[in-house]
Amino acid sequence: MLNSLFIGASVTAIALLVGTFASYALARLTFRFKGIVLGVILGASMFPGVALITPLFQLFTDIGWMGTYQALILPSISFVLPLTVYILTAFFREMPWELEEAARVDGCTRTQAFRLIILPLAAPAIFTTAILAFIASWNEYLISSQLSSDLTQPVTVAIASFAGSLPHQEPYTAVMAAGTIVTIPLVILVLIFQRRIVAGLTAGGVKG
Repeated sequence: MLNSLFIGASVTAIALLVGTFASYALARLTFRFKGIVLGVILGASMFPGVALITPLFQLFTDIGWMGTYQALILPSISFVLPLTVYILTAFFREMPWELEEAARVDGCTRTQAFRLIILPLAAPAIFTTAILAFIASWNEYLISSQLSSDLTQPVTVAIASFAGSLPHQEPYTAVMAAGTIVTIPLVILVLIFQRRIVAGLTAGGVKG
């Protein structure tokens, strides 16, 4: 569970850092091929993970990353980042331009306006995205089962390796108990922050 916590926190932090700036650029800035860039990002989330296992296995073997945390974090980012960009881009588009323009008139640079005005207002959406990204990383199994080692395997892989007391016996009770234990932290997290999650999901849904 500590491995899953470390991997999930790392993936969430990196995806939010990159996704927030990328989403702001896609929503606020005007540049050529912006629609194509957004389409490519969203298309990456639809790419089947099973097709990446063999090339990732070969790549990480060649560079000596097999069984390391890097081998588990980087692929997860590639699946979590499109979700982050999609949610935050929709939110940034709904934010009124006047807030940023007023800050610029008062003497703020674009960076200061983003840091002091936009980010605080986007906190509910960022928080919601962080929860969804963490849950997606926490539940990832396919790639982790092939690229992890005994020291770095997340909890999903550990549960799948449970064995019964007899040959060919499936330990259904142990797996169900472990699955319940793994789910409890996510349930508690959602219950504690459910108001922020709802606020982030509904932010920008009503105009006027």
